[in-house]
This record gives sequence, structure tokens and C-alpha cells, in this order.
Amino acid sequence: MQLDINEIMKILPHRYPFLMVDRIIEVEQGKRCVGIKNVTMNEPFFQGHFPGHPIMPGVLIIEAMAQVAGIMAYLASEEANRGKVTYFLAIDNARFRKPVLPGDQLRIEVTANMNKRGIWGVAGKVFVGSTLVTEADLKATFADSSK
Repeated sequence: MQLDINEIMKILPHRYPFLMVDRIIEVEQGKRCVGIKNVTMNEPFFQGHFPGHPIMPGVLIIEAMAQVAGIMAYLASEEANRGKVTYFLAIDNARFRKPVLPGDQLRIEVTANMNKRGIWGVAGKVFVGSTLVTEADLKATFADSSK
């Protein structure tokens, strides 16, 4: 299964400048999901992080990972969770191995390692080409939207 940006926007509530997934290229139902984020110099965070030496903030790389995980959980969830939002519960073992620069393409891979009582656990890895740039373990759950 693959999803384009229009299909992603039907799943995630995020919008520019906080939508961090451009495409989903692989889904193994409830087990694994792979997304793509194209990093361009036009990203608003590069103005201040850092002038003359642009680097994508690590927290936004983790956010991209979480959004891919949210898509995976949504696609595997019951209909009752379809109108809910996904909330972070934990970020563990985060490692930032290489900086992400304008022009890089992130391949974001998340693998489910837990799904109990509505709580999802995933192991995430982010690559630029074949180079591992970031990894972390995340936990999240579905919650009612506060609309």
C-alpha cells in the first residue's frame, strides 16, 4: 500500500508547516510503515536553526517518525478510533547520529513492537540514503479530539 499527500492529509490532522510526511511507500498492516519526507531549504525552521548552517531540528525528525507511526496505527485501528487524534506518551532511546540538511530525503521506518489496551509502541529509524541519522522508541495512544 502507498499513500500520497492527499491521502495522508485525510488521516493526519497536521497541516503546513507541521505536516512532516510527504508520502507513504510501504505498509505492512499493523506491523511496519515506511514514509518519505523531502527536506527543502524552504522549511520555515531553517531561518533560525541555524542561520548560515541549516540543520533540521531533531525534535522535528522525531515528529516525522511519530506521524508515520500514527498513520500505521490509524490504518490498523478499529473504526472507533478513526475520528481520534494520536497523542505521544513516551520517547525513549533517541539517538541523533548525523545532521539532516536541506536537500536530504528522509526515509522513515517504524516497526510496531507493542499494541496493548490502545497503546502502541514502535521502534523508529530514519535514514538519508543508506545512512542511519536518527532512531528512537515511541509510545502513543488515540484520544478524543478536543474540538
